[in-house]
Formats: sequence, C-alpha cells, structure tokens
Amino acid sequence: MKKRGRYHELPRGGYVVETSAGRIQFGAPPETIKDSLTTEEGVPEIFVLPREMFNWSKGINVADMEFPIYYHFFIRGRRPLICGTQAQARRLAVALQEAVFGPRDFDLRDDSIDIGDDVFVPDIRGELTFFRGDLTLKSLFRYRPFSDGSIRIGEVTITINDEDDYEVRDGDEHIATVPGRVSYTARFDVGQTLAEPFKPPRFGVTCLGPSHGFDPGDNTSGFIIWLNHNGIMVDPPVNSTEWLLSSNVNPKFIDSIILTHCHADHDAGTFQKILEEGRVTIYTTKTVMESFLRKYSAFSGESPEHLRRLFSFQPIYIGRPLTIHGGEFDIFYALHSIPTMGFRLSFQGRSFVYSSDHQADPAVQRTMLEQGNMSEERFEQLRNFPWESDVIYHESGIAPLHTPLAFLASLPEDVQQRIVVYHIAQKDFSKINDTSLQRATFGIENTLFFPTEPSVYEDAYRALDILKRLDFFESLPVKKVQEFLSIIERRHFARGEKVIEEGTKGDYFYIIEWGNASVMKENLVRGKQLGAYEYFGEVALLTGSTRTADIVADTELETIVIPRDRFVNFVSGTEFGRVLQRVIDRRDNRTWNLLVESEAFAHLSDYQRMWFESYLEPCSFPGSTTILEEGEPLPGLYVVTDGLVEAWNGDGRKRTIERGGTIGLLHRIMRGESSQYTYTAARPVEALFMNRDDALELIDRNPGLAMRVGI
Repeated sequence: MKKRGRYHELPRGGYVVETSAGRIQFGAPPETIKDSLTTEEGVPEIFVLPREMFNWSKGINVADMEFPIYYHFFIRGRRPLICGTQAQARRLAVALQEAVFGPRDFDLRDDSIDIGDDVFVPDIRGELTFFRGDLTLKSLFRYRPFSDGSIRIGEVTITINDEDDYEVRDGDEHIATVPGRVSYTARFDVGQTLAEPFKPPRFGVTCLGPSHGFDPGDNTSGFIIWLNHNGIMVDPPVNSTEWLLSSNVNPKFIDSIILTHCHADHDAGTFQKILEEGRVTIYTTKTVMESFLRKYSAFSGESPEHLRRLFSFQPIYIGRPLTIHGGEFDIFYALHSIPTMGFRLSFQGRSFVYSSDHQADPAVQRTMLEQGNMSEERFEQLRNFPWESDVIYHESGIAPLHTPLAFLASLPEDVQQRIVVYHIAQKDFSKINDTSLQRATFGIENTLFFPTEPSVYEDAYRALDILKRLDFFESLPVKKVQEFLSIIERRHFARGEKVIEEGTKGDYFYIIEWGNASVMKENLVRGKQLGAYEYFGEVALLTGSTRTADIVADTELETIVIPRDRFVNFVSGTEFGRVLQRVIDRRDNRTWNLLVESEAFAHLSDYQRMWFESYLEPCSFPGSTTILEEGEPLPGLYVVTDGLVEAWNGDGRKRTIERGGTIGLLHRIMRGESSQYTYTAARPVEALFMNRDDALELIDRNPGLAMRVGI
C-alpha cells in the first residue's frame, strides 16, 4: 500500500486509515479485498462509502461491498460496519438485494417463449429460499448514516468538508484528510504478450481468469468464446480490456457479452465494455437483465431506462436455441443463490458447456427435493447435466453455494478428462490428488482451439462482419451489400512496410482486418493509431488530392482494399459518403492535437477522437458575452480552444474553463437537460461546437461517449 500522510492508498484504489476504533477503509473498488487479504492486518471491518459510488471514467462501482460483506460474514462470522449517507443506504440496499438474494419478484416464464410440452420452465424461488435461509441484509452487515455531515465511531469522528473530502479526527487529534472520490488502478496478471496481434480462431476459448474474488494470487474468473473469428465475453471481470491490450489482442474483436448472473465477480467488468467503442450487445435472460439494471442503477444513480440506452440487449430464452456467430447456444438455469444461467454451445459438431455458478452435488439437490425446495422435474433436469460434451467449464468452490471439488473428482474418468475446473484458487485445487481434472489456465497463449473447417461462406461472412462494424454502414440496402462483396480485394503488408506514402496519388481505400498501423504526419503531438475494423485512404480518393500522410504497418497487416473508382461509386449518394466528406472537410491537425491533449477526452480512443472531430465546427464569442444561461436547454457541446470562460450558478458554485475544457456534458445533452451554469466569455473565446442533433447521432453509435467525455 502507498502511504500518503496518515492514510494508506490501496494498490487498486481506496484508502485505509489506522484509528483507535480500528482500520477504516474509504471506498471499495472491485477486488480491493485482494489487496487487503495480502496484508498482515487483513481486511478492515469498517468501511466508509465514497461520495460518488460509481466511477464513470472507469465504468466501475467504487462502493463494491459484496465481497467485504461475504468475507466478514461467511468466513469470519462478523458483521462489518458500513458508513454513508441515508441516500447511499437506500441505494446500497437495492444493489445488495439483487446480488445477495436476487430479485424480490420474478417469474421465469418471462424468460421463455412458445411454451409447450417440450419446454420446461423451472420455478427456482424455492431454491433461492433454501440458500438464503434466515438471512436478511441486516443480518449481514451494520449500517451507520452520517448526521449533518458527520459520524462518530468510538473516539473517531469523520466529517465531510466543503470539498467533499473526509476529515478524520481521533479524539482531539486531526489524523487525515481522505479524498471523497475514489480512483481505480487496474491490477492483473497477463501471461504472455504475443509478438504479433492475436488472430481470433474459428472456434476457441480464452480464459481471462481461473479463480474467484477472494484469491489475491490469480485473476478473477471470466473468459472469451471465439466463434467465426469474433469474440464473445462471458461474465467479463474488471480490467478485461486492459488485459486484452496487454496481451496484444484488439478489444474490437469482442462485440458482445453473455451475462450469466449479477454477482460482483461476474458482472463487474460489463459496464467497462459497454463504455468502450461502438455499441456492445448483451445476451442474457430478461430476469438477469432486469436485476443487472436495478443493481447498477442503484450504484450509478442513473435510471434503468437510461442505462439500457447504452447498449443493445438481446434476450435469451430458455428452451429455445440462440445462434451467435454461427454457434448454437442452449440456455438453462443453474442451481445457485440468485437467478443464474449456464449454457451448452454447439459449433461444427463440437460442444462446450459452461456451468456458471452451480451447485451440482446430487446430495444437496436431493435434500432440496425432499425439503420441497424444488420439484421432481427440476431435480431430473439437474441430474441430466450435459456431461457428455467435449469440453466442460465447471465451477467449484465452497458449499453450499458451489460444487465441491470432491464431487467433480468422483465422476467417471472419461468425464473428468473433459472437465476444466473454473472459479477456484490453485491452493484449493491442489488439495485433490489422483484426478484427471484440470484447472483453467489463463492467458491468450493458452487459448483452447477446437478443430474446425472453413464454411463455404466464410470469406463472405468475414467481409460482412467487417462491413457491419464500420460506422454508418449498417443502414446500407441489400444491393449495396452485394456490391461491397463484389468490389473488395485483400492485401497483406509486412511489419514496417509503408502502406501509403504522403504526396503520392490515391489508388485504394483500406480497411484493416487484422494488425496495427500508424498515421505519420508532421505537426501532430503524436501519430494516430489504427487497428482492426478501422480504415484510411479516403481523403485522396474523394478529393482527388495526393496522400496527406504516411501510413506504416506496425505489425503484420491484413487489409481489405477497394480500388478508387469502385470506392467512389460505392459511397456516392450514401450516408457513409456524406459522413466521409464531413470528416475530410473538418479534419484539422490543431483540433486533433487539442483532443489528444485535453483531459476531457482522455478516455477516448484515437478512432473515437477522429469521429468526434468530424462533428465539430468553429465558433467565437467576444469578451463579456454570455454563451449560455443557467436553466437554458443545452444546444450542444462547446470545446474551448482559446480564451477564458467563467461559469457560476445560483448556488454560488464557480468554475473557470480554458483550452480543452467543455461547456455542456454529452450525457446531459442526451437526456435533454438544461445548463447547470451561466457561462460568460471573460475574454474573447474561440471554441468548437457540436450541435445537439449531431451529438445525439454520435452517441447513438458510441453510447459510452456520453458518460466519458468531460469527466
């Protein structure tokens, strides 16, 4: 831990203060319990919630109390003390209800369509009751609210100051000023970093982490299914994107998520992925989705309706197969303490099963049957687990919520050979001897590849997959899609090879299928980085000018190219052609440098900056001019390029905005809200402006931008 004055900063985030009342932790980002578990003092028993419970710049909950509560209650037999405001108490109660006990009211018939004799819809409410027993939220932890901005714990007094930070006094001594807002630093093991960018297989599985939330020695569980060269994240842990980048895997290969349930070690990384480029699709049942939205609405303070706008939701129905990238998924509800789905995946005659968190011990299932917590039909369904599948990712852990490792080791030898044990620490797995079970091994270099054959439509499928990922191409009519397939060619470039040379005549439009390239041009604070599904070369083709920059292959590079005449004819009269022309007209080195240097745009990728740039138009305001009045509807977003803007509101809050700062926030524009301040040009101001309609169009294609620009 880093020591800052009288408090310590945890490696992942959050702060710990030593007091006479005990060690007090302020803020709890995901997995910070792993930091505490490695210390001599152990996990603090007193927690103070941060002033803001959700960090939008990181896309994570920084008041993640699930595992500290589980640890103290289930392992130490104690009730931790949590401190915060009354409003935070209500929000925390809503979130923990979903995570610990599941929805208060649900009906799995909502997760099925076309119900007939061949579809069994289990009633799992009795199962949840079995696991819950006599527990209530109050029996798991204690909560003490602040009163008039202050709280007392023994001789310790914690007060919220005017800067929204915490002043900590122990008796008569002031011992610390602790930040009220919590940052987050990713910590994870990578394994091997590939020398060349990863090429997604036709069918494979990559383990992101094999263990659980209490294991400080390994990454928390999560994995990627690769189908037809596309990635589907399953229950992504936090830091998944950083893990991919560090492993030399382009995150854009991941276009969807399967969310099986709403425990923190399974859903914590989902919002991180939502807030990246493009619009991600989440596959889950309606029951799990509604629980997820209620939980993260409570943490973030945003309405479920608003959160749903940030991604595409594809409902999964039990009893009916779902096809994703050519793979057929059969969904079933596992046996767990909250609604949890597992699945069996079939592709080209091969099968893969994921149990999700699941109690597979027949003895426990028999007890639940005899006590009336499940029906005979449900008991038979659980007994008929698809053990015959080629590869079985099966969880294991502490009973009664998880499957005992001893049970998996008791299965027939041929079944054990197909099981990959998952969600378990190495020290616990090592306790079993004389077994054919294997533990999941994380790392891109340990990706499991299933033997497959290319389909007759594979080239067309890959081309269409690239086409659908290009901005503004999704609205193309079928005849234009057919035309695209007929005009494309493929070209390979070696590492270091110059793909385009500045000053030469334009002959091709390029789309990167695999690999990385750099845009090299004078007067840029740094070059632009290009990766899979990004394109270049359009300026010279549409303007008739010579190439405006060098493009160099940073790695081996596979591209789809379209000759100039074919490209011009293809985009003529289309939305994509209009947008490309706008990008060309508004592209400016000074604007690019501003977006790179400004903290307001620090969380954007180069590709997002390029599109953001295309919507900006210059404007100016003389000194002493009022730019926007408090309470006035936001007309759009301003980015200050020169000058000084002063802002104030009726509550007396004041701030100044200089180069790189913004007037207005995209998420407020998206909701049609009004200005919170009056903005005045203290001296002549030059700015760039994005009107509201353009902002909404941009947000629709990159929903995560709305929550990350200006933070």
